[in-house]
Amino acid sequence: MSALLLQVVDLHTHYGASHILHGVSLHVAPGEAVGLLGRNGMGKTTLIRSALGLVRPTSGRVHVRGADCSAEAKALRADIIAQRGIGYVPEGRGIFPNLSVHENLLVAARPGVDGRSEWTLERVLATFPRLAERMDHGGQQLSGGEQQMLSIGRALMTNPELLILDEATEGLAPLIVAEIWRILADIRATGMASLVVDRNYRAVLGHTDRCVVVEKGRVVLEGASSALAGDEGALKRHLGV
Repeated sequence: MSALLLQVVDLHTHYGASHILHGVSLHVAPGEAVGLLGRNGMGKTTLIRSALGLVRPTSGRVHVRGADCSAEAKALRADIIAQRGIGYVPEGRGIFPNLSVHENLLVAARPGVDGRSEWTLERVLATFPRLAERMDHGGQQLSGGEQQMLSIGRALMTNPELLILDEATEGLAPLIVAEIWRILADIRATGMASLVVDRNYRAVLGHTDRCVVVEKGRVVLEGASSALAGDEGALKRHLGV
């Protein structure tokens, strides 16, 4: 377990009386790109938020870099988990609208868990040239695509070992979507691990090593992305495509 960046074991999560996750297990190894697929409302975001300590699971285990961060260990706090090397790009972007682009990036800047600071402000701006042109703009002044780039750039400023992206291309114009996927491919090429949720299942399969499919709060399919891409029957059955 210590070799894994993230391991979720038999996770159950409720929202009130509603049982959302039913014993979900998932893991991400160093340098691995994992896709998380499923139709809307199947529990993908709840799984991510439960693993990150943003929602308290009813039961199950969460290990981050080998450390037990489960609720039973009284360590399921989002700040503790983030400090263990996980960067999060939430659905809806979550930038600070009243801060400038520069301030949004600097507020997140810190070395990684091993003390490295490979993702500097200069590197993030080189990756997202649009942001370099808008450093003094407020977050609310950016387009949707620019806000998404800012959200990804802010997560990179934490120098994570694992980057989690929840619907990073949702609602964006096709040209911006293509640019986001290109950037994610570049980030993957650096060896950073990723967990990617996106409605474009073909893009996810094309940018990951392995995929997990969730249906009604349960893992129903898992395997190499290349193999799943060729299994049209399974994709149609579980994703409705």
